[in-house]
Amino acid sequence: MPDERHPDHAPLELEHFLPYRLSILSNAVSQSIADEYQRRFDLSMTEWRVMAVLARFDGLSAREVAERTLMDKVAVSRALAKLVESGWVTRAIHDGDKRRSVLGLSEAGWAVHEVVAPMARAHERELLARLDEEERVWLMRILDKLQAIEQK
Repeated sequence: MPDERHPDHAPLELEHFLPYRLSILSNAVSQSIADEYQRRFDLSMTEWRVMAVLARFDGLSAREVAERTLMDKVAVSRALAKLVESGWVTRAIHDGDKRRSVLGLSEAGWAVHEVVAPMARAHERELLARLDEEERVWLMRILDKLQAIEQK
């Protein structure tokens, strides 16, 4: 039973708890676009994120993909296995070092990216259109500030 004399030990009011609200918002925003590429390409949210990172930063290892996305290494590994099997991601050996593979989008992977990336950008535009210009600037400023704190 929580000790009422110590507010830090009271049950969290999740609807007012910032990490929870950010997580819920992130899930809702991500899922709304994910439904479309899931339906069209049988591509999970994790798989798309891996593809998007590899489109931006070619030649990463699986560990580097996990670090850049802050996703679980096992989830990234599973996503990569499916993406390689589907022919959307290529895996090569890094300079003869069999312990490190280098990943990149294949031609087929780029074709999927060329469909999904514009959908994602359009979805972002629709979401941000709900804010006026000043609110968009402040949102980016706040996100940058909060993200900088977490990366320390």
